[in-house]
Amino acid sequence: QVQLVESGGGLVQAGGSLRLSCAASGRAFSTYFMGWFRQAPGKEREFVAAMSWSGEYRSYGDSVMGRFTISRDNAKNTVYLQMNSLKPEDTAAYYCAARTRFSTRAAYQSTYDYDYWGQGTQVTVSS
Repeated sequence: QVQLVESGGGLVQAGGSLRLSCAASGRAFSTYFMGWFRQAPGKEREFVAAMSWSGEYRSYGDSVMGRFTISRDNAKNTVYLQMNSLKPEDTAAYYCAARTRFSTRAAYQSTYDYDYWGQGTQVTVSS
């Protein structure tokens, strides 16, 4: 069983920055493929970013490319999402996800690719 706890959400003005953190339990964290997703009210959960266990592979959703950066610290069992140049349309609940199954691809962008989810942290961007 893997537990994921997100933090770092909040209210920020457009153009500002936030850094989200996701702390994971489990000794095998360094082998997990990690992802970030977001969900706005009335919309489907949307892929934001993902990263392989080594950091060799990173992928981003089109709407955040060039503004968001995913990173991880395996020694701290933590994955981060640095969000810059925030826009009102980035407003959503942000969820951390872990894939514990064997990974053979460089990118996993579907909610079905992940096995465990955090409870989410709210990000609100005001105009």
